[in-house]
Amino acid sequence: MNNPLLRKLANFTALSKEESRAVVDACKDTREVAAHEDVIAQGDRTGGVKLLLEGFACRYKTLEDGRRQIVAFFVPGDLCDLRVFILKRMDHSIGAIASSRVATISPDNVLTLMRNYPTLTTALWWSTLVEEAIAREWILNVGQRNALERMAHLFCELLYRFRAVGLNQGMSCTLPLTQVELAESLGLSSVHVNRTLQALRRRKLITLDAGTLTLRDLPALEELSLFNPEYLHLDYTAGKTRDAARDA
Repeated sequence: MNNPLLRKLANFTALSKEESRAVVDACKDTREVAAHEDVIAQGDRTGGVKLLLEGFACRYKTLEDGRRQIVAFFVPGDLCDLRVFILKRMDHSIGAIASSRVATISPDNVLTLMRNYPTLTTALWWSTLVEEAIAREWILNVGQRNALERMAHLFCELLYRFRAVGLNQGMSCTLPLTQVELAESLGLSSVHVNRTLQALRRRKLITLDAGTLTLRDLPALEELSLFNPEYLHLDYTAGKTRDAARDA
């Protein structure tokens, strides 16, 4: 399956060849987006649902004085809100953090998929519920966890999400984030982010080099951050021990 959305949905259910082909056909309107360029900006007409096919992106809000909060990261296979086409204009922005390839699924195609393929519809609702679960966990992260726990939790989450679409390399995954972007996602200052990264490195828990994150001790990071992958609702963890899931 070359389409990362199909790889993601495979964590929930097996789609038929017809359903898979319908998804691929709905994703043919694609464009390249340069790093730090908006995929779609707040106030733009929605026009359809954005699907990240390649790269790394974020959802963000900006205050009038320029301060920015990143409220979600997107890995390949992520839909940037399945229901957004119902709105006339965007109330937030989607930005590419690295060079990315994005598909736009038109409103008509979204409705056609849901009308014709009930199993696929259920899988897409699962994807939406996972997005909402991640959003709840991010709120908990910035509201209750300390800096070390926040960063460790984010790193664990991203590895699991990249692994769910087959884009990890063992315990490594891409992470093309600056310290400023990490600060904007974790609710910390850039100085605090630097200190926290150094603390994780000193404990030999991570390496972060040239845009690649490696979790050197996943069990220790999960324990440190009180990370439980159940909120990601990934089938490869169902019925397995935590240790077996880590080795998958």
